[in-house]
Amino acid sequence: MKILADQNMPLVEAFFSPLGEIIRFDGRSLTPEQAKDADVLLTRSVTNVNEALLAQNTQLKFVGTATIGVDHIDQTYLQSRNVPFSSAPGCNSIAVAEYVLSAIFALAQEQHFSVFEKTIAIVGVGSIGQCLADKLAAVGVKTLLVDPPRQARGDNGNWHELDDALAQSDIVTFHVPLVKEGQHCTYHLLDKARIDALAANKIVINASRGDVIDNQALLARQQEHDDLCLVLDVWENEPDILEELIPFVELASVHIAGHTLEGKGRGTLMLYQALCQHLDIAPSSSLVDHLPTPSLQTLTLSDTWSLDELGSLVHLIYDVRRDDAILRAQLQSHGFDVLRKNYPVRRELSTLKLTGSNPNLNALAAFGFSI
Repeated sequence: MKILADQNMPLVEAFFSPLGEIIRFDGRSLTPEQAKDADVLLTRSVTNVNEALLAQNTQLKFVGTATIGVDHIDQTYLQSRNVPFSSAPGCNSIAVAEYVLSAIFALAQEQHFSVFEKTIAIVGVGSIGQCLADKLAAVGVKTLLVDPPRQARGDNGNWHELDDALAQSDIVTFHVPLVKEGQHCTYHLLDKARIDALAANKIVINASRGDVIDNQALLARQQEHDDLCLVLDVWENEPDILEELIPFVELASVHIAGHTLEGKGRGTLMLYQALCQHLDIAPSSSLVDHLPTPSLQTLTLSDTWSLDELGSLVHLIYDVRRDDAILRAQLQSHGFDVLRKNYPVRRELSTLKLTGSNPNLNALAAFGFSI
């Protein structure tokens, strides 16, 4: 069996080698000629899987994307060919939530504010947004939840309208899928009108899809006023991003919010399990078998440690300012995709076990650390 896998997917050889021959490819430049002999195609978000890509392939048995989002997959076409498809919902929810938390605590340190006195609007409360909301609730941070599809379905929740949440929050973070049409369209959800209406000093975070925010309108607002605090992990027209916007962004990165070793590994694992199910064989490998030992494993908190020090604790594991520095120093010489491909190893908060008798340990466990 010939397994074609994106070069940026980790642990593919560890999981899939017993199932067939593995051939790696560049996700942005995969051609129909390269794909024509594949029995299994494993992708990430930069590869559009559609009729044009698969026109020469007559033997495809399985397609998987190691991502939560599926807007790059023509599922209708795959169904027309009876090709099974699987994604990896929730695989990087923790990673993206921790990216946002690292960014917020970094800004709190630099701008001298308390996160616990801020109101955070979470736009899109799927697996990532809910994970972030749960972490913030665990340590007592106020959130406003915006998710029109869930609200329309009647899901339980204290839902807010987007414009009200934008007006009432100090920080707004986007975690919606890219939907280009229909009632719940998210393309340019933050459009020129909404960007122009944002209060000065609003913190705006986008770790979903670049097209959710009108980057040109954002640049125009910043060029005129330079009064928004921006955290952008995703950009319109990746990898050819609007570089003129970068000087007006406080924290910038190359679409790596979900790229923890654990998050990317979970995505690969989920596709491995789905393929095993399709082939009617038992999985023989688990994620814990292949993850390296973290460099920092255990930390004892004294009884005097308080949640006011939470930002420093988060940054022991991951400080987003590292990724911002990489983009600013190397984007011109290396390019967006090279930086993304060569992203340094990053671990999740759960790799650190906290010990001691500090009264906040249960809250910290709900926040994501191990105890």
